[in-house]
Amino acid sequence: MKDGESGNRLGSYLRARRELVSPAQAGLPPGGNRRVPGLRREEVALLAGISPDYYLRLERGRDRNPSPQVLESLARVLRLDDVERAYLLGLATARPGAPRRKRPEQVPTRVHELLAHLQIPAFVEGRAFDVLASNPMAVALSPRLQPGRNRLRSLLLDPEERAFHQDWAKATADFVAALRTTIGDDTDNPRYVELVGELALSSQRFRTLWARHDVRRLDGGATTVHHPVVGELRLYRDKLPIDDVILVVYYPDKDSDSDEKLRLLAALSYTESSGTAQDAPAADPRPGAS
Repeated sequence: MKDGESGNRLGSYLRARRELVSPAQAGLPPGGNRRVPGLRREEVALLAGISPDYYLRLERGRDRNPSPQVLESLARVLRLDDVERAYLLGLATARPGAPRRKRPEQVPTRVHELLAHLQIPAFVEGRAFDVLASNPMAVALSPRLQPGRNRLRSLLLDPEERAFHQDWAKATADFVAALRTTIGDDTDNPRYVELVGELALSSQRFRTLWARHDVRRLDGGATTVHHPVVGELRLYRDKLPIDDVILVVYYPDKDSDSDEKLRLLAALSYTESSGTAQDAPAADPRPGAS
């Protein structure tokens, strides 16, 4: 996975971010004949207190060792938040080396047992938003939360997922930015290469968002979804790291309308599963059991 010419990730990031800053945001007159979106290179250099030639070398990858002071100035001019600033600093300090081998993503046995006991939607995701395990309530909330699915792929390519999210545009922007943050300098990871390559070919929305080079964390928060059976649900989301994976839980305010709807969904899910499995022997819930 390469960003820009010859893997010039620092230059690609600087170029993408300056194109998102308007002259007005930078305190400059808009001008009447601008051929590029956002700021010109020389304007960024002027505002950051560096020479235009040096900034050009940075964008073109001819100088990949800017000082922290230069990077801090650029972060200020480009209006980067704390996450984006840390990402910029990381791009400048990353050094090529031997590929890092990460352990295969495995769900600990105790987490499978925890999922079985939770009465709210809960699932386990990997670093690339692959669903590794889920409980029945998660699948009742969204069939796209079954193990083996990829949350970002579903979000971008599944029409039902688009209808599911109240603010699909924000959800896609958040997920794509979070993926870039997660990847960091692990750009040769086969799973990331595969996922980014697939989505770049199949989703215009992904291509547009990926070109922005947005980075952010996708942690806790509130979301509103539209379930096809019980209707609108306002839920909180928490993401809890466990070993090398993430446990994700969704839950409503206690005794709220969404709480009642979630209990109804649980009852419907139980009735449906009982009806389809009444003639079959009970499955062993232990991971790997046959």
